Amino acid sequence: MAEEIVNRVANSKLVTIDLEDFYPSGQRVKFDISDWLFEGLLLREKDFRDQVKNHDWSQYKDAYVALGCSTDAIIPSWAYLLLSTQLNPFAKKVIVGDLELLETVLFSEIIGNLEVDSFQGKPVIIKGCANKPIPQSAYSFLIERIQPVAKSIMFGEACSTVPLFKNK
Repeated sequence: MAEEIVNRVANSKLVTIDLEDFYPSGQRVKFDISDWLFEGLLLREKDFRDQVKNHDWSQYKDAYVALGCSTDAIIPSWAYLLLSTQLNPFAKKVIVGDLELLETVLFSEIIGNLEVDSFQGKPVIIKGCANKPIPQSAYSFLIERIQPVAKSIMFGEACSTVPLFKNK
């Protein structure tokens, strides 16, 4: 009589966290302010305000928007604030920076609100492979959040993990 094959991983208390599961859906948009500058370098307040007034902001509904400037122009802070006031009624999130910073901010908020009770005293694997753009800092945010409660933390897949932390 053959022995029954037992999946010890499935029967363990091991918890796998895949940050890709937390990836917020929605379009990411890089809004380049240089398109509204004189010769791409100079902000003329009246012209800029006219552009803001006449722009269709509804196209950013439910989008995540990163405001930035692709030229070496010096942009006054109020310009980004003015754009934010128009985007906020439509966009899910507005930041000043690039798309990588946008993802970092999103994951900082998501992980900051993560309920960690389910990881109390359990071994945790943080899945490493992702098809979506998960910022590297998201993994550090996650470690910071779960380390005080997890029994141990590993990185990778259940079949081949790299140990990172073990609670004594």
